Amino acid sequence: MALLIIGIILFLGVHLVRVVAPGFRQSMIASLGEKGWRAAYSIASLATLILLIYGFGQARAVTGMLYNPPVWMAHITITLMLIAMICLVASLLPAGHIATKTKHPMVLSVKIWALAHLLANGETSSVLLFAAFLAWGVILRISLKRRERAGEITLRPFVSAKYDLYAVVIGIVAWGLIIWKLHEWLIGVSPLVM
Repeated sequence: MALLIIGIILFLGVHLVRVVAPGFRQSMIASLGEKGWRAAYSIASLATLILLIYGFGQARAVTGMLYNPPVWMAHITITLMLIAMICLVASLLPAGHIATKTKHPMVLSVKIWALAHLLANGETSSVLLFAAFLAWGVILRISLKRRERAGEITLRPFVSAKYDLYAVVIGIVAWGLIIWKLHEWLIGVSPLVM
């Protein structure tokens, strides 16, 4: 469980550098250059993600249940994950209505993913992981809103509604693949087994 906690702190910490230590980020860019900072940030992100995944796998083997969610919660989780996948895809495409209305569709996607999994998972390690990601999403969204008000960032402008169609279609296909087999192959648990 200690490795999971360390992995969560390090992974989410890396992804909150701009929020909690903007000066550190700027000083690293000044000393390493933009490309050097991006490389260091990518390496740190990958290394902490590997630690997080390994720690989660280790913790799952030894932690018990905090609560036992009702079976029907799995249906809500599966439905919420469809919305999360559509938002995730919308964040990667030029802006359509989904991206402009949600403002930060990737952050929203992570929050929906975390909440959905908290509804269906009562295992201690899962609750810790998903609650941490949900908290990260809330903190990041608040920070983005403040930065937007301060004029530090601007939202992506609307490009075309066709990207909403693409987001929905690609999101449904990705969601279907995850439900069908990918979740079981990657995580070891089928979302369809209740």
